Amino acid sequence: MAVELVELCIQAASESRDNVEKWRRQRRSLERLPPQLADSLLRRLIFRRLLFPSLLELFKNTVEEVDLRGESSVDAEWIAYLGAFRYLRSLNVSDCRRLTASALWPITGMESLRELDISRCPKVTDAGIRHLLSITTLEKLCISETGVSANGVMLLASLRNLSLLDLGGLPVTDQALSSLQVLTKLQYLDLWGSKISDTGAALLQAFPKMSFLNLAWTSVTKLPNLSSLECLNMSNCTINSLLQVSFTSFNCTIRAPLAKLIVSGATFGDEFEAFHDIEKTFLTFLDLSNSSLQKFYFLSHLNALEHLDLSSSTIGDDWLELIARIGVNLKYLNLSRTRVSSAGVGVVTGHVPNLEFLSVSHTSVDDVAVSYISMMPSVKFIDLSNTNIKGVIHQVEPESAPVLSLSALQSLRHLEKLNLKDTKVTDAALDPLKSFHELTDLTLKSASLTDNSLYHTSSIPKLTNLCVHDGVLTNSGLNSYKPPSTLRMMDLSGCWLLTEDAISSFCKAHSQIELRHELVHISPSKQIVSNRPSSSRSNRKASQAKQKQKQENVPVLPGFLDQRLKYSKEELLALQYSSLSLVPPPDEGAVLPNTESG
Repeated sequence: MAVELVELCIQAASESRDNVEKWRRQRRSLERLPPQLADSLLRRLIFRRLLFPSLLELFKNTVEEVDLRGESSVDAEWIAYLGAFRYLRSLNVSDCRRLTASALWPITGMESLRELDISRCPKVTDAGIRHLLSITTLEKLCISETGVSANGVMLLASLRNLSLLDLGGLPVTDQALSSLQVLTKLQYLDLWGSKISDTGAALLQAFPKMSFLNLAWTSVTKLPNLSSLECLNMSNCTINSLLQVSFTSFNCTIRAPLAKLIVSGATFGDEFEAFHDIEKTFLTFLDLSNSSLQKFYFLSHLNALEHLDLSSSTIGDDWLELIARIGVNLKYLNLSRTRVSSAGVGVVTGHVPNLEFLSVSHTSVDDVAVSYISMMPSVKFIDLSNTNIKGVIHQVEPESAPVLSLSALQSLRHLEKLNLKDTKVTDAALDPLKSFHELTDLTLKSASLTDNSLYHTSSIPKLTNLCVHDGVLTNSGLNSYKPPSTLRMMDLSGCWLLTEDAISSFCKAHSQIELRHELVHISPSKQIVSNRPSSSRSNRKASQAKQKQKQENVPVLPGFLDQRLKYSKEELLALQYSSLSLVPPPDEGAVLPNTESG
């Protein structure tokens, strides 16, 4: 009850600009408000865009955390008020592009400040860094993609309490990195896109506590052993060797306890040498997507692996036996855009009892793979987009009825998300979906899907998000659709036969659903935003759309075929615009003649 009362108070205080102005004029003091409640109220005001600089003064004796990331209005005036906050512990003004170096002066010497994020504030330069040097209590500092130079980075050596330092996208040189060796408390260092070379990489051993390191998009090719490193990102690098081991006086190797390795887009010189020194027993996360690897022998030793991303790599069916050997702990497997076929999926089947995520999108897999996937008992998310899945398997015997392949997935009791975008699935193939009792997200995209596809989704008991793209859905089909009571989002982008009036009518009947379409975007708050341009042509199109809707509401005779289905989307639009071009713009108040043929 107390929690609900507090929430009601915060909601009332931040309900509208009038409410805020009312308690501001009353000079209400927030000094006795607990910090967590003051933080919550401030976040609510920021979210509802009801916060302005002078209002910050009321929070100066209570708030400990301020997150203004991405707020375009934040400038020197805002920082001037924030500089008076007595207990401010964390300040995030990342992506506030109006922020300048001089604007940071008010927070100089703030003894309570522990965390500061000014990432992607391009006007913050070395002069701004000088304002921060007096904040000796700083433990976390993010200045990625600012205007700070290598000389500015060298100034940070005086902040001896730093444990996290994000210098991503800055021109950090080997010399600048050398000056930071005094920061022995560093645990997290981000240097992506810097000018660090192998010489600078050798200096990283001076940070004994470092557990996270990002060297993506650098020229580093050799990385020495870092005894505390747990997470390494060397995406888009040319890699010759990783974590070369050192030897103690007892002639024992000390290997980094690396648990997460990201080398997406990397080029490997010597594949064996690159992975030889990595301690295999700790590695649980491996991202090799879009890398140049040709051989995958090292995978056979990664028995602790839980996350494996091989998307856009050269791997094919012949290497999947290695994945089967280490599959017992796998929870995430991404094989999209690879040479894997249905046969390869069959090799893995039976060896991945804990697999929750599987993607084989943009591969040659067909309906045979569906039967293999049905034997992966823990799967929650399946991505079959852009494959040869048809949803139907035709039997060899002519007399035998075709089998709906998706029915095999009914055995997956944990299946929550299914992506069938850009497959060859038809309406009839979707019939088994009604038995998917845990399915919450379904994505479909095909020009062969009609109103019947909606009918098959109406019985999915927990469906929350439904996407049907480029389908041949009609106004009558949409208005007769009975969505599951759980449905909250419906994306009908590309369903070009639908009109704005039909969409609006559907959403009035189902106000809890957020509907997305090129014509309109209707949110559950019943705010309708039209995406159509306001011009004479669009008015004529609206008139024609209404005429078409009236025609569709006429009772349809058995065997009637909508003649628009003879044309592609592009052909129909071309015909529509060509007929419009023959009609001169009418004068205001004039009646537009009917150009449709009887």
